[in-house]
Amino acid sequence: MANVNDLICVGAIGGAYGVQGEVRLKSFTAEAQAIADYAPLSTEDGSREFDLVITRTIKNGLAARVSGVITKEDADALKGTQLYAPRDRLPELPEDEFYYTDLIGLEVRDTGGTVLGKVKSVQNNGADDLLEVHGPGLKNTVLLLFTRAVVPTVDLKAGRIVADPPAGLFD
Repeated sequence: MANVNDLICVGAIGGAYGVQGEVRLKSFTAEAQAIADYAPLSTEDGSREFDLVITRTIKNGLAARVSGVITKEDADALKGTQLYAPRDRLPELPEDEFYYTDLIGLEVRDTGGTVLGKVKSVQNNGADDLLEVHGPGLKNTVLLLFTRAVVPTVDLKAGRIVADPPAGLFD
């Protein structure tokens, strides 16, 4: 059984597609169809494993056949299930790209070394990635634009991000 930190969320099941037991599949991989290359995929806790075959591209995702899913009801029962692949099945990323899971929990400091908080989640508004940062003295989380200009340094080994946020963002 893989360590949970060795698993990367590569997609999710969006429910049934049609009435023949196909599922609506959301792929979080850079190339949508590549999700099939990492099968078998599992739930986060490893309690279920799925082989999958992509049957077609559909609006906002893919249609796929998933092992163990025969009816529309089977497919609907899996709605919202996140699918994970072991990290060692995924490609190495270029130096300036990161898996979201590697960013969560990293300490965020400003360019003067002051701790701003920790990355709680990574979100995408359709155009840009945003780091949700929560920290001491913050009433609410802060969304920090994840661009090289705002986040010049990501040091995974040190567990730290250096950010140069716009003035007033963390006040």
